[in-house]
Amino acid sequence: MESSPHILVVDDAADIREPLARYLAKNGFRVSTASGGQDMRRVLKTSAIDLVVLDIMMPGEDGLSLCRMLRETTGIPVILLTALTEDTDRVIGLEIGADDYVTKPFNPRELLARIRAVLRRVQSVPKTAETIGSGSRLTFDRWVLDAARRELTGPDGVAVPLSTAEFRLLTVFLQRPGIVLSREQLLDLTRGRSMEPFDRSIDNQVSRLRKKIEADPKNPSLIKTVWAGGYVFAAEPHEADA
Repeated sequence: MESSPHILVVDDAADIREPLARYLAKNGFRVSTASGGQDMRRVLKTSAIDLVVLDIMMPGEDGLSLCRMLRETTGIPVILLTALTEDTDRVIGLEIGADDYVTKPFNPRELLARIRAVLRRVQSVPKTAETIGSGSRLTFDRWVLDAARRELTGPDGVAVPLSTAEFRLLTVFLQRPGIVLSREQLLDLTRGRSMEPFDRSIDNQVSRLRKKIEADPKNPSLIKTVWAGGYVFAAEPHEADA
């Protein structure tokens, strides 16, 4: 069973956390539990976690702040548990990078189906050999991206501002040069996933990013469109000199 996905359930309510852990274990998952942020960090240090089920409403560090931390420091997918009245928190959670959400009270079978769906999506995404760290400086086609400052500098030495979505998208491309990425995969990788299956936001983000980094956005040489496939980043990134 060691090869089965390892799920971490984070919820301060033991009457939800423990029965859910038992249910997931009966359905073939390895499961760890945590009652809050401190316990969650302890588990993450000692175990390789494949997905986190994270309650929003917890004392101290709430689920949104923990989700943001996970998104900034790991690639672990997150499913939020929200109350029916938490529409705003649900939207914020998706904006900061949650992969999905389930409202309380929830049907365990629905949560199980969503866990499996998220894991399938994540497993279908091409892996990168090296993650861009927060202090990385990468160069491509005479551009330099300072990941710590989220600053892109052009060939003329002028800094070009990037929105959060554009920064995430460019980072994904730099991590996977030469790999054709579908729109679905880009939505998952940028963690800005919409619940709409035919979302065109990736096309819009690519268009905006092209306008900033391409010499001729209408005939792009860096971010190329692959017919019926998606997009591919054609430049080869390298670590920039300090």
